[in-house]
Amino acid sequence: MEVLEMTEKEQATSLMDKFIDLQRIKAAEDKDKEVDYQLKTTKAKLEALGIVTENLEIKG
Repeated sequence: MEVLEMTEKEQATSLMDKFIDLQRIKAAEDKDKEVDYQLKTTKAKLEALGIVTENLEIKG
């Protein structure tokens, strides 16, 4: 299995993106709509990298 390492700059960028996403959810007038948007865009990014998200979803 190939080991992929993130540089410190890549880690910082990833955490900044996460922070911004959380701020967007917190500030959203319609939190459910924002969460759905965040899930949709994150799923698209993961699938573009070849990561299947089906098994990651919480069924409730």
